[in-house]
Amino acid sequence: QVQLVESGGGLVQAGGSLRLSCDSSGRTLSRYTMGWFRQAPGKEREFVATISRVGSTYYADSVKGRFTISTDNAKNTLYLQMNSLKPEDTAVYYCAAGGVDTRVILTRSRDYSYWGQGTRVTVSS
Repeated sequence: QVQLVESGGGLVQAGGSLRLSCDSSGRTLSRYTMGWFRQAPGKEREFVATISRVGSTYYADSVKGRFTISTDNAKNTLYLQMNSLKPEDTAVYYCAAGGVDTRVILTRSRDYSYWGQGTRVTVSS
């Protein structure tokens, strides 16, 4: 069973930075494609970034150049470094795992099997 726990959310001013972490169980990062999604109030969950187990990355256009997804396999931790934050980045951020034992990048939420509980990010203007 894969367990994912996010942390690092909070309140930040526009233009600031935050780093989200997602602690995973066992060998999750070496077996699964990992992703970050977010859900703003009143909106559907949307894709943010993904990293395959061989290190390929892909970003939503809205965060490209500002956010960076990475992993530390020794710590079993997934990260999302968020810079130049905007009020429209305000959302609950979720990490997810999917595509076990493949090398694909995944951008659809339905392709992910395991989800964390989410961490809230609020960006003030």
